[in-house]
Amino acid sequence: MKLDSSVAAVVTGGASGLGAATARALAAKGVKVAIFDLQEEKGKALAAEIGGVFCEVNVTSDESVDAGFAKAREAHGQERILVNCAGTGNAVKTASRAKEDGSIRHFPLAAFDWVIQINLVGTFRCIAKSAAGMLTLDPMEDGERGAIVNTASVAAEDGQIGQAAYSASKGGVVGMTLPIARDLMGEAIRVNTILPGIFDTPLLGAAPQNVRDALAASVPFPKRLGQPDEYAKLALCMIENGYFNGEDVRLDGAIRMAPR
Repeated sequence: MKLDSSVAAVVTGGASGLGAATARALAAKGVKVAIFDLQEEKGKALAAEIGGVFCEVNVTSDESVDAGFAKAREAHGQERILVNCAGTGNAVKTASRAKEDGSIRHFPLAAFDWVIQINLVGTFRCIAKSAAGMLTLDPMEDGERGAIVNTASVAAEDGQIGQAAYSASKGGVVGMTLPIARDLMGEAIRVNTILPGIFDTPLLGAAPQNVRDALAASVPFPKRLGQPDEYAKLALCMIENGYFNGEDVRLDGAIRMAPR
């Protein structure tokens, strides 16, 4: 897909981290970018920086997502690109004993469902609604209608202790990539997924330096945290390379996560 000012994109979770880097990279190519996020201040600031539009969107809500797409399309027209970066996580053992008194507890099901609703169902909600919109477009010169990039995690394949919900949600994103690519193959819409390793995002930015150093040292090579612009470069490769379809690609410096 040729990226220029005739193309519109939506980036969920686009106000910070991997999403923000991708929004900037797309805008640098001339693409008109809409940012979906709940972080209003950051989202509006980034939209102003890149000449895009901010849409306050909760990916767990049909109404919120519909309103976001309506606002984005009013500003830029129907998007040909969707990049799903909105996500969250938690860490709770499936069942455990409290250190204080030995009482037994299990993973709160509401907390499990919360992660699934954001990471997995939220991703699919945005894919389905964006793809339906893409079907209204005529194909471009290269025959394509659109391209979708999702964000999973290396935890989809080697989740750590306490990551049952997170790994299940990201494993679901990986698992649905090929079926969705097959669903949309007759409509010339490609679908791919990135599985990032340990990246220097705002979540890790709050960690103590010794923790950051230890995480960086655990990466085989290069021994550092991944940079958001490296994610963005792979996302753009998946979008621009017309033969990239139905793939799940780790971006992790060859790391394989230990149990803890």
